[in-house]
Order: sequence, then structure tokens, then C-alpha cells
Amino acid sequence: MSFYRVDGDALILDVKVQPGAKADALAGVVDGVLRIKLKAPAIEGRANEALRTFLAERLRTSKTRVEIVRGEAGRLKQVRVSGARVSPETLYSQG
Repeated sequence: MSFYRVDGDALILDVKVQPGAKADALAGVVDGVLRIKLKAPAIEGRANEALRTFLAERLRTSKTRVEIVRGEAGRLKQVRVSGARVSPETLYSQG
């Protein structure tokens, strides 16, 4: 099972976030979910903002085009990314 699907011109990603990590990093794909470690703490939306920035940089799109559509308050999230300039498979080689 893939961690993403295509919805029109956007990607829908299934992501599990580990906030408060030592460094921002991709931790691989487990059970169809992309695991991401973030330095930002899980308070006041900081981890969500860090996730949007992290994915925007790696998929070469604007942070405003990365939207958390489900799971803002939890670790499991569904994220919609519009205008990605690289394939999501490139995340595998970066993790």
C-alpha cells in the first residue's frame, strides 16, 4: 500500500509525525504511512507548521499549497499537496 494517492492535480499523503525529535528527517514508510520526525514540539501548531514547511521543501512547492486535511491534533495526518514539482517517490531516497 502506497503512502500517497493522486487526486486531480494534488497529492494526498498519509503521514505519521513524531514531534520533538533531534532533527527533521524522513523515517521511511511503514504500513502505507510516511513517517516524519520533526524538531518542532507538538504545541501551538508548531509541529503542523514544521510539517507543511518540510513537505513543501522536499516536494518543491509553496508552503501555502500544503494543507493538513485530517488529523491536525494527532500524529496521524492526511496532507494535501498541490503543485508538487517532484514525484513523491523521491521521498523514499531522501529518508
